[in-house]
Amino acid sequence: MEKKIRVKLKGFDVQVLDKSAQKIIDAAISSGAKTSGPIPLPTSVKKYTVVRSPHIDKRSMETFEMKIHKRLIDILSPTGKTIDTLTHLQLPVGVGIEIR
Repeated sequence: MEKKIRVKLKGFDVQVLDKSAQKIIDAAISSGAKTSGPIPLPTSVKKYTVVRSPHIDKRSMETFEMKIHKRLIDILSPTGKTIDTLTHLQLPVGVGIEIR
């Protein structure tokens, strides 16, 4: 059975997320592993509706939305150096990372 590391990235900003994905891929390739991805996963949109003025006009509402972009990277045949490099990698603020 071939081992692999699956890295999931989540963030609000697409450019920062793609730069982080490229940084992870470069680190994995430099340590001697093969990579697959980044695969863009569906963007989830969270919508919040708020009443503008609760005292006068209840029908006047304002809607806000928050888009969460996701990327998936598979690192195939990782070495010990790959795992060490991934744990010490500095990623920008606003990018969530999940390694399995």
